[in-house]
Amino acid sequence: MTPPDESGTFAALVLVLSLSVSFQGAHCQLVVARVGPKLVNARAGSNVTLAVLFGGATDPAVTWLKGELPVLTWTIGSSAAADIGPENKGVLRIEEDGSLTFVNVPLDHAGNYTIELTKSGLGKAVATFTLKVFENFENVKLTVQPDLLKEGAGSFLLQYRVLKGEVEQQRWFFNGTEIKTSSHYTVNDRSLEILDPNRNDTGRYTVVLTNPLSRAEAHVNITVLYGPDEPRLEARPAQPFYVPGDSLSLVCQAGGSPRPTAQWVFGDLTLSDSGVLNRTDVQISQGGVYTCKLTNQQTKEQRQKSMTLNVYEKPPGDPICSVQSVNVNAALQYHCQWPGGTPLANLSFPALSNSSSGAGNFSLTVTALANLNGKAVTCKAAHPVQQNKCNITASHPVEFLPAVRTSLDSQGKIEVAVHCVSEASPPAVVSWSKGSEAIANGTAHEISSDTTQLKILGYNVSNFIQQKYICTCRNPLGSQRGEIQLQGPSISDFSLFPNPEGTIVTLTWEVPPTSVVTGFNVQMKGPKLQSEKHNGTESRGASNSYRTIQKKLGSIRSTDVLALDPNLSYRFRVIPLARSTEGKPSDVRRLGPGEGLSGPAIAGIAAGIPCSLLFLALLGGSIYLCVYWNMNKSQQARYPVTRAVEKAITTQSEMTPHHLLTGGLKSPPDYNKLQQTPSERSGALPTFVPPPPTRVATTV
Repeated sequence: MTPPDESGTFAALVLVLSLSVSFQGAHCQLVVARVGPKLVNARAGSNVTLAVLFGGATDPAVTWLKGELPVLTWTIGSSAAADIGPENKGVLRIEEDGSLTFVNVPLDHAGNYTIELTKSGLGKAVATFTLKVFENFENVKLTVQPDLLKEGAGSFLLQYRVLKGEVEQQRWFFNGTEIKTSSHYTVNDRSLEILDPNRNDTGRYTVVLTNPLSRAEAHVNITVLYGPDEPRLEARPAQPFYVPGDSLSLVCQAGGSPRPTAQWVFGDLTLSDSGVLNRTDVQISQGGVYTCKLTNQQTKEQRQKSMTLNVYEKPPGDPICSVQSVNVNAALQYHCQWPGGTPLANLSFPALSNSSSGAGNFSLTVTALANLNGKAVTCKAAHPVQQNKCNITASHPVEFLPAVRTSLDSQGKIEVAVHCVSEASPPAVVSWSKGSEAIANGTAHEISSDTTQLKILGYNVSNFIQQKYICTCRNPLGSQRGEIQLQGPSISDFSLFPNPEGTIVTLTWEVPPTSVVTGFNVQMKGPKLQSEKHNGTESRGASNSYRTIQKKLGSIRSTDVLALDPNLSYRFRVIPLARSTEGKPSDVRRLGPGEGLSGPAIAGIAAGIPCSLLFLALLGGSIYLCVYWNMNKSQQARYPVTRAVEKAITTQSEMTPHHLLTGGLKSPPDYNKLQQTPSERSGALPTFVPPPPTRVATTV
């Protein structure tokens, strides 16, 4: 048993002192604390101490109990010997601080121990321990039942026995891999059951036993017997039929442990006690059903399978037609074959030539004419036993769309792969050019072995932009051309889809098919996200500039942004990248509640205010001119006025404050100055009526 470490002692001491201090003032409190863990593991025959610290009183009485039974009592500081029961004499020893020591601790002293400290007037302090005592493992053995293990025979059981030592954990391994309970394995206490055993259960099994102080393991090698498996029958040489005089071997094989024995039976005759039956100068009479019987000599399991040996003169299978290019894509070669048979089948292409034919394997080369495009050409195969045929159709390349894929090589340089594939028969050969210059394999370009792919190597993005590549797919019946002009990193569409709560947003984007893109920077403007916390606090202020919150590979077309505040506004955009070169940012998508006038709207209002004021001034001036003109037009002839009235009018005019006129009021018109003729005096009086003369005169 190792002594308590210094950190455990210090922690217990701090606990005791803190408890003692906390109860001072009103009254004292007796406290006790463990030094070290509550669970104590000890090796049988070693010394181990259940260590404690106490405080709050001096010389308290100590009682140690195992379960509820006292095993030792003593008063700390007393010169008297501790009171220990006879069954614990020589095993238990009390320390000066009240700790309990076991000397050569035996197995039967494992259990739960409690220390009780008492002092008159101070109550009781209690601490508990659990003591476990272990022996070293000895004589661990692993056995198997039953002795004969067969595939599919129910189950078999592995059990271990141990002479000494208490097992706290068992672990089972098969060929070094740990076994867990499953549909195939059942791990029980002290055993492992293998259900529905099969040949894959053959190997080394290990059990590892452990407790806190000891470890042991045992091994056993197991062989699961199986077979015979389904027999594999074949004739060598392998042919669908044989002609008289042929020599052949019939082979029978099957897996099994141990390896099964074989017998060949034909009718009622046993022809061979091995897996190989040889036939020389085979005749028609030897055709028929042959049966192979297999036996596992240890498990006595048997299995058999039959095959039919065909001996006749018919060619095997069906004729095969094909067409290929010859003479540098200037001609077509039609090919028909039907090998085997006696005699060989006569092969011909009547639609191409009435005079040419061949036996077994025939080819015919013709000029590639336009009328052969899409025309089904038939090969007639004539044989005495059977008539057969096959068809082949030649066609020119069809229209296609080049495809572009961008990646980075091992050195981090951009690679652009352009694919051009056009359906054609015979297959089209692809040639490549950049502008008017033909492309060949080199340090800058790499053409695949089937010519359908051009890889542009080791360039920066600036080398790709505005480069036009042309691929031409050609066979003898025609060609198709595809052009592709690479462009820099760009985004063709950008969309934003929030969840109903406004806390998560899904961003999706697309790129043009000819764009060179190796990655994307997802950027945001607005409040910081939860993932952007610093020092445990979250900034709620919005950022005035865009910042990159995610980096995505060039193959990615969507992403989710989490932990958004639905009460705040965010703006998102995506920047396409070609390695370190940034393309034009996508359109900006906004998420969040409505906000005030935008900057352009405010600028428009500011610009419109002066224009509105100018318009109002012009409108007011126009109205004034119209009113003034109408007033002049409506004025009538001057009527005679007495001097009293003139004096009153003059007096009233002088008494009117000038500041009223400046406020926009008009003075009444002077009819004496109008110089109207007598005839004009017969018109209507003006709307302005001066005050009565007598009243004005009195005022003067």
